[in-house]
Amino acid sequence: MIEDRNDLQPTNLQELDIRSTPRDEMNLVQLDTFEYEYAGSEIWIDFEIPEFTAICPFSDFPDFATIRLSYVPNERCIELKSLKLYINSFRNVKIFHEHVVNVIRDDFVSACDPLKLEITGDFNVRGNIKTVVRTSYQKKTP
Repeated sequence: MIEDRNDLQPTNLQELDIRSTPRDEMNLVQLDTFEYEYAGSEIWIDFEIPEFTAICPFSDFPDFATIRLSYVPNERCIELKSLKLYINSFRNVKIFHEHVVNVIRDDFVSACDPLKLEITGDFNVRGNIKTVVRTSYQKKTP
């Protein structure tokens, strides 16, 4: 029988200095937008970003991933150059795989208020384990 052990705290058996970069210190480039002239006309916009890089907070080694981002614009679209600069600004950020897509989702939603958004972080194999992290968002209708 498996017991519910909510009293257990994560243990750092290797006694490493495991610290993610605090959100307010990430210094991520702001996402720019432009007006979507066909508001009300549903289209999907897909981005594939094959050279995503961030730093693993546990090992301090670089993590590599392909980020796939698809969205349906509402009234604003993301400007492509700012997206490139934004994604590249993760290169010096210590962040876990599980948190990358959440940060991107939150910043993307804040910047352009999409109707729908899907993000996949497809991380390269590391230590014989492949990690794929997904998130989605859908604007609530009144």
